[in-house]
Amino acid sequence: MIRVLIADDEPLIRAGIRMILTSADDIDVVAEAGDGREAVELSRSHAVDVTLLDIRMPVMDGLSALAELRRVAPAVRALVLTTFGERDNVLRALSHGGAGFLLKDAAPGELIQAVRAAAHGQAFLSPGATRHVVDSLASGGSASRQETARKRLEVLTARELEVLALLGEGLSNADAGARIHVSEATVKTYVSRILTKLDCENRVQAALLARDAGLGSHF
Repeated sequence: MIRVLIADDEPLIRAGIRMILTSADDIDVVAEAGDGREAVELSRSHAVDVTLLDIRMPVMDGLSALAELRRVAPAVRALVLTTFGERDNVLRALSHGGAGFLLKDAAPGELIQAVRAAAHGQAFLSPGATRHVVDSLASGGSASRQETARKRLEVLTARELEVLALLGEGLSNADAGARIHVSEATVKTYVSRILTKLDCENRVQAALLARDAGLGSHF
């Protein structure tokens, strides 16, 4: 079982998240916190695997709690869950060692997917958050960086390049599949191949590489 803590200062929000997560047979919500300080303490005392952190909480905000968790409980994987999708929040969450960033308007299945990914040591970003990161970090690339990126992409097939461009747009596997008329599972396979070929740890790194290379009209 994946042991989860939910940290949000609104009880109703916590109840909704709990209901979604407990619908999965491999997730157990073991604790809830109303502020960041409590989230850090309970994450340690309840042997939590994944902590969901809202950004705007009293006493200690979610990003500060994330940084504290990385210091005192590095084994706990932290997901930032918020209605505030500004670029700075996304980048701070990643720089503090967060396992992912998920907006509260995400589909229930995406929330479950994010928790599972975090528990297995994988990074997870919602499509909207991916786009924020790409826009923030990859603007104004130099000619040399563009040339380097393009050379790295030469190992990809035409179809893989097409999928990579869609990742850069921030599309989920399902949406990318609908765009190119293949199944979600097929897109997942393409993404796995792309990450392996490009030696990228996650979708965001691959999307940044595509942006540097000038791949696709949406970049």
